[in-house]
Amino acid sequence: MSYVEVPGAQVPIRMWTDPAAVEDVAMQQLRNVATLPWIKGLAVMPDVHYGKGATVGSVIAMRGAVCPAAVGVDIGCGMSAVKTSLTANDLPGDLSRLRSKIEQAIPVGRGMHDAPVDPGRLHGYPTAGWGDFWSRFDGVAEAVKFRQERATKQMGSLGSGNHFIEFCLDDTGAVWLMLHSGSRNIGKELAEFHMGQAQKLPHNQGLVDRDLAVFIADTPQMAAYRNDLFWAQEYAKHNRAVMMALFQDVVRKEFKKAKPTFEPVISCHHNYVAEEQYDGMDLLVTRKGAIRAGSGEYGIIPGSMGTGSYIVKGLGNAASFNSASHGAGRKMSRNAAKKRFSTRDLEDQTRGVECRKDSGVVDEIPGAYKPIEKVIDQQRDLVEVVAKLKQVVCVKG
Repeated sequence: MSYVEVPGAQVPIRMWTDPAAVEDVAMQQLRNVATLPWIKGLAVMPDVHYGKGATVGSVIAMRGAVCPAAVGVDIGCGMSAVKTSLTANDLPGDLSRLRSKIEQAIPVGRGMHDAPVDPGRLHGYPTAGWGDFWSRFDGVAEAVKFRQERATKQMGSLGSGNHFIEFCLDDTGAVWLMLHSGSRNIGKELAEFHMGQAQKLPHNQGLVDRDLAVFIADTPQMAAYRNDLFWAQEYAKHNRAVMMALFQDVVRKEFKKAKPTFEPVISCHHNYVAEEQYDGMDLLVTRKGAIRAGSGEYGIIPGSMGTGSYIVKGLGNAASFNSASHGAGRKMSRNAAKKRFSTRDLEDQTRGVECRKDSGVVDEIPGAYKPIEKVIDQQRDLVEVVAKLKQVVCVKG
């Protein structure tokens, strides 16, 4: 489908979904965003749903301003995937050992490594710039400085919620490795600190929603936020890269006889800010639950833990600010999912997938998410499908 335009106070709201299907609270959030004086465009992806502060599945283009809540608390959250030389024929009948080995190599939930991961000991990991990246931690907000040790030990760890690590097969039987994670606790604390700072500023006092407080260009507060934002986005990218290297090491050991090789890794943020130009204007484009889908750019759009995911290539649609959805998108809250579904439902909906099937992950049940095939179909003018993946192992945080 192409987009539908809904009137907004400052700009029209371009929606790649049926506006009638969007929950009322999410629609109100979008209307609130469209009242911001600095906004130059608002695009809404087919996986749109209500989010804290700002709507998940929204792309907000502003001139001379940025809204921390429109990035979200997991700065730099995103996906990585890599195709391997392995095929379905290389897999053992029982995949529980593989899941166990992945969980041993990569801490999940609130876990962290006993000692910081040394990238120099990871097979083929590009260590250039590693020292410079960590030295720049000295320049982040004083309020989070005491978290440095934790941040170093959490580098290369999964986190909780909807984060995951998967071992997948595509339609040809080729094996792919895929994972979803972000900037861990350090990104969350930086985000929350700056959201609080923004809400105190005088120019934000008359906004319809205080969560939409912004920083304005050429101010000390904006400079401080941009510094911490871009550092946290880099942390998230390193975090996924370290995990992918650890994941590949597990696969090398578990499939030693097959001598697996790996194609270049595809990686994309879906909670972040980028400096981009549209209609001759330099804009700050915030994607919260959206990936960049510039012409020819590869992206990853995951479904839920029992359905599947898509590797896509962007079509460069300027109307969406070169963006596409970041996943299937929730159709019900975590609490609603826990009330509606049981562990038996989870077992039924994840049949054939080696994964947790206990009450701790019922809120991630496939039934709590929108159908990924429909989400993909609604953005045929934003991306083209390169490969469809189906997980056979899923590690949840």
